[in-house]
Amino acid sequence: MNYRDRYKSAAAGEEVDPMGSLVNLFDVAMVFAVALMVAFVIQTRMTEFLTAEDAAFIKNAGKEDMEIIVKKDNKITRYKSEKNSGTGKGRRVGIAYQLENGEVIYVPEETK
Repeated sequence: MNYRDRYKSAAAGEEVDPMGSLVNLFDVAMVFAVALMVAFVIQTRMTEFLTAEDAAFIKNAGKEDMEIIVKKDNKITRYKSEKNSGTGKGRRVGIAYQLENGEVIYVPEETK
């Protein structure tokens, strides 16, 4: 039944279903919700998480509330920094060198 037929049938004495237009509003709302979700994913630059490839995303790098989000084997894991990490006593266990190509090499020291 199209738009014009609806009013013709009402004029002919047939009843019009008031819930019929509500179904159309539900469809519009669902399309709008999906569009908002897609826009959110694109805005946050997290489209890598929609593919089958492994990915990592760092939020607030170098700050106290830093968070690392890792996707590996279709499983997403979140790591949050702790405010008290890096405190306490410890000992030196090795040296890290960065090569000209950007690769970092860790050389452990011999323990006594």
